Amino acid sequence: MIMRFRQMKNRLSQHTAFFAIWIAAISVAVLAQQQQALQISPSVDRLRQHVTYLASDALEGRRTGSPGANDAAHYIAGEFSRLGLRPATQTARAPKTRGEALSRFLQRFPYVAGVELGKGNEMALSTEATATSSNLRVGEDWMPLGLSSNAKIENTRATFVGYGITVSDLKYDDYATANAAGSIAIALSGTPDGDNAHGQFARYEDVRWKAIAARNAGAKALIVVAREENFKDDRLSLLHYDNSGGDVGLAVAGISRQALQRVLKMPASSRSDIEGALKQQMLTSVRLHNVSVTIATDIVRQEVAASNVIGILEGSDPTLKSEALVIGAHYDHLGRGGEGSLAPRQGDIHHGADDNASGVAGVLELARILTAQQPKVRRTIMFIAFSGEEEGLLGSNYYVNHPMVPLTNTVAMINMDMIGRMKNKNLIIGGIGTAQEWRSMMDVANLLQGVTVIANGAPAQAASGSQSTFPLVVASNGGTVASSDAAKQFQLTLNDDGYGPSDHSSFYARQIPVLFFWTGTHDDYHKPSDTADKINYEDEARVLTFIARIVRDIDAGSKRLTYTVAKSESTGRATGFRVYLGTIPNYADSNNGLLLDGVRDDSPASKAGLKAGDRVVKMAGHEVRNVYDYTYALGEMKAGQEYELELMRGNERLKLKIMPVPRK
Repeated sequence: MIMRFRQMKNRLSQHTAFFAIWIAAISVAVLAQQQQALQISPSVDRLRQHVTYLASDALEGRRTGSPGANDAAHYIAGEFSRLGLRPATQTARAPKTRGEALSRFLQRFPYVAGVELGKGNEMALSTEATATSSNLRVGEDWMPLGLSSNAKIENTRATFVGYGITVSDLKYDDYATANAAGSIAIALSGTPDGDNAHGQFARYEDVRWKAIAARNAGAKALIVVAREENFKDDRLSLLHYDNSGGDVGLAVAGISRQALQRVLKMPASSRSDIEGALKQQMLTSVRLHNVSVTIATDIVRQEVAASNVIGILEGSDPTLKSEALVIGAHYDHLGRGGEGSLAPRQGDIHHGADDNASGVAGVLELARILTAQQPKVRRTIMFIAFSGEEEGLLGSNYYVNHPMVPLTNTVAMINMDMIGRMKNKNLIIGGIGTAQEWRSMMDVANLLQGVTVIANGAPAQAASGSQSTFPLVVASNGGTVASSDAAKQFQLTLNDDGYGPSDHSSFYARQIPVLFFWTGTHDDYHKPSDTADKINYEDEARVLTFIARIVRDIDAGSKRLTYTVAKSESTGRATGFRVYLGTIPNYADSNNGLLLDGVRDDSPASKAGLKAGDRVVKMAGHEVRNVYDYTYALGEMKAGQEYELELMRGNERLKLKIMPVPRK
């Protein structure tokens, strides 16, 4: 550490003339900013209060659309109201109740909280050999899946399709010899890997991939045989809904092994016996192709209103107040587990203290600091707590399509996601390459983390508190005007890319400069153990001081930031795919193609002519309804081979050629 400061001192002495001018300018800025910062600082107690409530058992993990998430939204709205922020929605008449007043801070967007059984579910199996038909009981013998389309298919032949998996790269295709077109496919749960969770087929075990393979093979429906002895213990018996996938485009159901055994007169009683019989395409003396199925699926979506929470601090400058800076964080989490959870079981509350009560607490503290600041901010600041981030950036995507301030007037977006578990002063900042000015702003802001300004000047030795402190500016009497303690600075990791797995991506896709602050992942990520007592509140307060400086720098400039296309840093990430296209998918619910939020510069997608806003409807010979179909097609593609891609651009259907490159 001491060597580092000696090196810094040596550089200063080598460039005395340059640094004298630079430091003089910095000292003025330091003095001004220190005076501002002394007015009000982030409160550790307030941060703890916010995180403790948002991550409490009472909010049950804040799953989007849940009562807990709604309570969190009203808490945030109450804080915005208390600070005097303007609500997102203006009404002609004054609100009559507190609830009505708080609701004006909410920007509602449609969301499917779950699915339930309708009244029209039906399944019957019959065989030619016995000339009998058995009606199965929904919820006990079988269950339509949440990803199923609603359909009714009568008296249609069944085809056994093994595990129902097609993987060209592994030269494996369960449909190669099965004449499944026009039939109802019956598949086993699992994969050829058996119980090996790390086998080569592991990623194809999910029923959605089996359903896509069945649809691509021309099957009318897919029935998957449960693995568990008790059907109600099997995940096929549970209704789940994935907002990023919607329905898969055909009827899909799970069936209990006992029901299959009973209806088709199978003597087998164990899972291995039933699987063995099916693999031989024999059900006692009855060939499977002599089995007919009638199936009707009726899934009702439970649509609720999810909400972003928006508070507006109007700028004081008559001209610049038309420009806006967005400061945001998502407040939703994973509820009691399920999709996205890394816990071994469902049902336990996922508290989400770091992810992302810490970021929301940061938004609330910055709102408190900036509303009290003198002089007032010149530009308008939008404080936004997003919902639906864990479901695929749903809330931020809705906002950029329904902005409170035109996106052309949005100068930047600052996103905080998991800023509460700092270790060893490490702070990660993404989006540095999205504006020319970001990197120098970060350098100066980090320098200021350790700067102390002494108005009257003091002897250098007295001003220094440790070996890590050295004078920056010395007065003519030898007293220290400004000193810097590098031990108080962060260890910054700066990433250029403006895209990433959080809400800033929605803004960068619209050519808005972004910054993404986080303090890194940890063992409690997406688990119930991410609790409020583990947050490092003191260092979170320091992070917010850093961000407040950035906000003030942005606001102080009369000119807007210079947007730049950031260097992509995504090709090195492990995704399980061999090829790279450079597209940025939109994860919102879709059944009419995959919407692209963006296309990376100098990627195969950009070279092919794809643009943000395009909707991919077919790729590599596969129909594309949503992100899962797109992912499935991507997994079938090979580097260096040209493929046809069809897309909708507005009302025009276009065909393009695209050549994937190897993923590094």
